[in-house]
This record gives sequence, C-alpha cells and structure tokens, in this order.
Amino acid sequence: MAIKTNEIKVVIGAGEYNNNPGWLHTQHEELNLLDVSTWNKKFDVNSITAILAEHVWEHLTYEEGIKAAKICYQFLKPEGYIRCAVPDAFFQDAAYQNIVKIGGPGPKEHPAASHKIVHNYKTIKQMFETAGFKVTLLEYCDEKGAFHFHEWDGANGVIFRSIKYDPRNQGDKPVFPSLIVDGVKH
Repeated sequence: MAIKTNEIKVVIGAGEYNNNPGWLHTQHEELNLLDVSTWNKKFDVNSITAILAEHVWEHLTYEEGIKAAKICYQFLKPEGYIRCAVPDAFFQDAAYQNIVKIGGPGPKEHPAASHKIVHNYKTIKQMFETAGFKVTLLEYCDEKGAFHFHEWDGANGVIFRSIKYDPRNQGDKPVFPSLIVDGVKH
C-alpha cells in the first residue's frame, strides 16, 4: 500500500545519519533508485514533495543517474524537487580527489570503492535536465576551481557535507565541499 499524506519528503540512502527530522529515511534495500517496483510499493506517482540524496549519485554511472532521475521525476509532485549532493570533480585539492575518485579509497567510514563517476557542475546539471528537471546550482566549483555558493535553505533539506553545515568547511576555504543542485519538476 502506498503512503498517502499531503507532504512526503524522502531521504535516499540515508545511512546512519538523520540530518532531516520528519523526513522518511530510506536505504538502498528498501528504495532502489534503479528499480521502479520498489518505489511503486511505497509511493504513488506524483506524490512526493521532496527527495534528498547526499553522496548517492556518484555510485551510479551517468546513464544509471539519468534513469534514477527519471524515476524520481515520476514520483515527485509537480513543482516537487530533488536536492542532490555529490563530490565535486572541479574542487582543486589532490587529497580530496584521491578520496572521491572512481574506485577510490574514500574515508574509512565511507568507502568510495563503488564510486562510478565524479561529477562536475556541467555533468550533474545535464543529467538532471535530461530527466526533465529545471536545475539550480547551489554549491559548486568551476573549471578554474573557484567555489560558487548560492543561498539555500536547510529547511528544504540539509546537506551535511556542505559549506553551510560541515564544520570542516568553516574556515577561509572549503576543505570537503560537495557539488549541490536542486532539480525542480515542472
């Protein structure tokens, strides 16, 4: 039976974190980004207000990312949104890039061995636009490594690994930034 409320907010691949109280926290086993049947068991089409995915999409190939975005699009309400954060390919720090690289070691608590892509703002934007979303870049580095920040509200989904919330990033320059986008269903 599908969940029915006025406002459904879902965290994909929540892990052990609960940065978003009041949101439905899901794991891969119960809500698979690439298996629409797991979505159909939990939700109606056009029923979800918001989806949050922090450091999930890098575990998908580019083509799988498009497929997953299309599934999310299908289940979001009109004007619903997905907030997605991934490692940033344009962040110019060798240690960071070694941690997040395809098949990389990652920090001990979050192995990156299953990373299949490291997105930059162009690839993530194009991927979500291909699925039908209107995309806004929130935090990202450009080709020259310059960091860009556009104000966003944590009430619409907290991304811990961000300039706003990660204590590692509270100094003069980012230490572990994420590339963060909002995609709105229109």
